[in-house]
Amino acid sequence: MITVSPDGKIMVRRCLVTLRPFRLFVLGIGFFSLCFLMTSLGGQLSARRPGDSPFTIRTEVTGGLESRGVLRKMSDLLELMLKRMDALARLENRSELHRAAGHGLSAPDRLPPGAGLMERIQAIAQNVSDIAVKVDQILRHSLLLHSKVSEGRRDQCEAPSDPKFPDCSGKVEWMRARWTSDPCYAFFGVDGTECSFLIYLSEVEWFCPPLPWRNRTATQMAPKALPKVQAVFQSNLSHLLELMGSGKESLIFMKKRTRQLTAQWAMAAQRLARKLGGVPRDQKQILVHIGFLTEESGDVFSPRVLKGGPLGEMVQWADILAALYVLGHGLRITVSLKELQSNLGVPPGRGNCPLTVPLPFDLIYTDYHGLQQMKQHMGLSFRKYRCRIRVIDTFGTEPAYNHEEYATLHGYRTNWGYWHLNPRQFMTMFPHTPDNSFMGFVSEELSEAEKQLIKGGKANNMAVVYGKETSIWKGKEKVLGILSRYMEVHGTVYYESQRPPEVPAFVKNHGLLPQPEFQQLLRKAKLFVGFGFPYEGPAPLEAIANGCVFLQSRFSPPHSSLNHEFFRGKPTSREVFSQHPYAESFIGKPHVWTVDYNNSEEFEAAIKAIMRSQVDPYLPYEYTCEGMLERIHAYIQHQDFCAAPGPAPPGAQAPQSPFVLAPNATHLEWARNSSLAPGAWPPAHSLRAWLAAAGRACTDACLDRGLVCEPSFFPFLNSQDAFQKLQVPCDSAESGMNHLYPALALPGRECFLQKEPLLFSCAGASTKHRRLCPCRDFRKGQVALCQDCL
Repeated sequence: MITVSPDGKIMVRRCLVTLRPFRLFVLGIGFFSLCFLMTSLGGQLSARRPGDSPFTIRTEVTGGLESRGVLRKMSDLLELMLKRMDALARLENRSELHRAAGHGLSAPDRLPPGAGLMERIQAIAQNVSDIAVKVDQILRHSLLLHSKVSEGRRDQCEAPSDPKFPDCSGKVEWMRARWTSDPCYAFFGVDGTECSFLIYLSEVEWFCPPLPWRNRTATQMAPKALPKVQAVFQSNLSHLLELMGSGKESLIFMKKRTRQLTAQWAMAAQRLARKLGGVPRDQKQILVHIGFLTEESGDVFSPRVLKGGPLGEMVQWADILAALYVLGHGLRITVSLKELQSNLGVPPGRGNCPLTVPLPFDLIYTDYHGLQQMKQHMGLSFRKYRCRIRVIDTFGTEPAYNHEEYATLHGYRTNWGYWHLNPRQFMTMFPHTPDNSFMGFVSEELSEAEKQLIKGGKANNMAVVYGKETSIWKGKEKVLGILSRYMEVHGTVYYESQRPPEVPAFVKNHGLLPQPEFQQLLRKAKLFVGFGFPYEGPAPLEAIANGCVFLQSRFSPPHSSLNHEFFRGKPTSREVFSQHPYAESFIGKPHVWTVDYNNSEEFEAAIKAIMRSQVDPYLPYEYTCEGMLERIHAYIQHQDFCAAPGPAPPGAQAPQSPFVLAPNATHLEWARNSSLAPGAWPPAHSLRAWLAAAGRACTDACLDRGLVCEPSFFPFLNSQDAFQKLQVPCDSAESGMNHLYPALALPGRECFLQKEPLLFSCAGASTKHRRLCPCRDFRKGQVALCQDCL
């Protein structure tokens, strides 16, 4: 009989009490060891998976010695634990044997628990030992392979001297010093080694040649082009309203406007579809980023929507969205920087790296704020994809301001402009200059029945003043006094608590009115009066469309960036001779009267004449829904600033001149027997070319002849042959960078040709030059399109 001392019994009981938690601890250590081992193996082997990043093979293999040491320590620890557990288990078995004798338990009933624990521990130890041997073999093989590869590549991770990549060495130097300046470099696998610099600069960017030892299969695989889908006209705009989002007063305003014009958009789509006759149209994927509505740009418009702020930009954006959607193109709309980054595929970081994927959009419509945001976050991809961008630019950007080097050297540099785009990528609210593309907006079109009702309901002595802000009324007391003697004066001025003193007591002020109520007011009024500001808004066209006469002030001298704060800093030298130049030039009397407000007699005479006149509601076709659809359709189908061939170099000419002198010997025409320029839009046969008088811009020279200047035709005229055909002998023909070229210098017979295609410009004049100007015809009511442009 075996006897055990009381102290021994106490020790055994304590061991038995702590044995179960210890079992759990041992099992946990074993599980943790296996997880750690698999993680280590995964890290060692991950660089060898063909689908992983090519940069992950940089330092993992060099940690083989450390990994083997960790595995040996884990194995030794498990062996030590095994020995101690074996002693504890024997002690437990002896104790269990004595207690089992008192309870009549057989050996099989008491041995399995301890035996099972030991077997598990032994199995874990054996597994770790086996895996350690395998890992050791793998690491030895990996280290050997890595050393051989490193020896083979050591000379190939130096910046190559290749004349086709002159910037490579400089870019590598920059990467050495600045690769940590933006997390996007690490995102693309740059880790500070020469190889990672060269791989990035040759495969992500394009400053270095491809490395010969790189597997180029993955990088050369271009994404499969999506199958072309035909665009189908849309008449239900409910999905567009969902795409526009909510939460901002500006978006609410734009959605209300879109709902109001839904029926007119649908009718216009049907008419345009019949006009096109089923011509197939590829559906474009279009991103619309309204930059001025983002929080990063301040979103100054949304808080002012309900306080009389300018709504012209939001009117135009609402109509652009509607037109693109009705034409059947795929739209994505963003009004935040986060949404923009997500849609473009911007890598994490500060915007120095290219996009992670090819740009999924055929076109991007944005504004100057959005243009700046895209340049900041697209890295080098901005330069690659900027030909797809269309900039909604209210007042226009002339070529002299767009070309960065030229603008800097000649004093045309402003806070806007200098983006080096094709000038026709800028799209304006009105046709200011043909250098840009005229985008426009729409006004509600009335049926014949509605026009007759309006004519019968006009109050002959009722005038509405154009101006929702009190500042517009300041200093207009004399003009208002004359107006009030003949007419009842109404206003729509916003104020919060008390009537502003700038608005006289005799003015019946309605406050801010919703669009339908404002239109009802215009349908009753005889006269819509402008006080000089805001410039070129949509309201005068709405008034004329509702049967009002628009009376505006003439500016003398004309307003421009040289003498007026509003235009200062804008990328245009245009001189504005009235509040609404489009209404004055393209509509005119009897619908539009432009007078000198400083001349009381002229102003009063105009009021009397307007009261005696009768006018019908009138809306230019280009501001109808159909007109805007027609124009945007033509732009999308024909304007391609990415693939279009560049103009011929200065002085180059075809074997046979494409021009002939017109029978009256005043201008050039496209020769009938000459082949048309392939891909030219507008079609080259619509070209007419004149030599303008000294001091006249090409814009004015063409308008004088009932035509419009067409900047895309300048390359055809940029040769000495064009001057000779016009019977202008050139003693010399030099090339230079000047937005007035091609031109004849005065005095003398020295001809100058254009060296920089981006500087071809319809705008600009000098008394020292006679400009050679390309003109074309245009469709009735659609100045943006020639007769054969649709």
